[in-house]
Amino acid sequence: MAEVGECSASNSSIQNWAKLISLDKKYADIEINSDEAVIFSETKSSSVDKYEWCKITRNSDVNSITLQNRSFNAILVDETLVQKDDIAFIKCGSEIVSGPVQDGHLSYKFEILSDSKVCKGLKISMDVEHTKCSICLNIWHDVVTAAPCFHNFCNGCFSEWLKRSQEKRTSVLCPQCRAVVQFVGRNHFLLNIAETILQEDSSLRRSVEEIAILDSCSLIQSNLVIGSGKKRTQKRPHSVLGQEESGVLELPCPQCGTEYAGFRCNPNTVHLQCHGCGGMMPSRFDIGIPQHCLGCDRAFCGAYWRAQRLQRSGTYATCNPETLKPISSRTISRIPQLTHENNQHEQDITERCISQMGKTLQDVISEWIVKFNNREIDRTRMPLNHVEMITAETHICNECYDKLVGFLLYWFRISTPKYLLPGDATERENCWYGYACRTQHHNEDHARKRNHVCRPTRSR
Repeated sequence: MAEVGECSASNSSIQNWAKLISLDKKYADIEINSDEAVIFSETKSSSVDKYEWCKITRNSDVNSITLQNRSFNAILVDETLVQKDDIAFIKCGSEIVSGPVQDGHLSYKFEILSDSKVCKGLKISMDVEHTKCSICLNIWHDVVTAAPCFHNFCNGCFSEWLKRSQEKRTSVLCPQCRAVVQFVGRNHFLLNIAETILQEDSSLRRSVEEIAILDSCSLIQSNLVIGSGKKRTQKRPHSVLGQEESGVLELPCPQCGTEYAGFRCNPNTVHLQCHGCGGMMPSRFDIGIPQHCLGCDRAFCGAYWRAQRLQRSGTYATCNPETLKPISSRTISRIPQLTHENNQHEQDITERCISQMGKTLQDVISEWIVKFNNREIDRTRMPLNHVEMITAETHICNECYDKLVGFLLYWFRISTPKYLLPGDATERENCWYGYACRTQHHNEDHARKRNHVCRPTRSR
């Protein structure tokens, strides 16, 4: 009989907070009761010798767990290779293979015990029947909420209902209670609840084909304001316009009263409110003109009104066309403030490095956009939505472009040989916590003396 796997801090008198469940019933589970535990176990099914092969750390926020590979070979964590001494974040249900491939190596499932303090978050009890879309009768997928009745539906289901309602009625009625819908938007809180339910009961999941069909029907990306045939709801602009009128200024959609580019709104036209200026524009899915930033899913009207050849004036709230444009057509002359986790010392080093190379910031970003477009860059940490769909021709907003530039400059720095960095930068040691270091934000001396443009080698 094979020997039992061991945890370096194993102590029967201390309450266990997690365990590694062996997927091969011939081997015992490994119990974990220390915040930092090194795991000794057989790594191959053909061997009974035990080796130190990983360290599991429960971080100080007790909501995140890290695993460090302590073996001589790469290991698999949730089907991702983790090289020697590298770390990976794991969660309840993560599958860990003690080698670079599954065949011939032991596999474990990481489980957090329900009564441990790591699960101290509030648990909500909810009847599964209350998390089902009343149109398709399945668990919500990409859930949206209609107002003012606050009933919830799948994005794809409600989008189809919305299209049919606009064709047949003067107003859009809620599919569940038949109240007039004035507004609909995505509900991220309920989306998380639906995902948690599906994780607990996989039998409730739909097929990949069903999900693909739903996603292809989904039209609601940002909040929609739905007019009625009786009276059009008009919105005031946000304060971002800088207007301080003392009276009430109503700014309807320009196409509500005037035809532009062959289109004029009817009383049933659904409208989007621009995130940038607060103005309104008709929601149109069939004209090939982007109305949303793919990086954040927010609506911006600049590109739409430019395509409609609307001249900007003080009468209507409209954005500058520059607020939403393709990545490839953008230019940049300064390093965004959020680059390198807002560390100004690292930004200065990057700026001097680019200057020493005889290049401009635009030169570097253009080169790395080509690499990005050719998928030569790992997009895992890219701080945008829909990262796999984004290309050089994707329309994104100014804020998302700054995030993309910061992401590309990180890859530029870690790919640059040390001899090309400024002299004072080559003498610094890497911070153990790398880009994830929190101390760099409040300790100037630490931010200056350590390199933070690197991967974490230690978790908190």
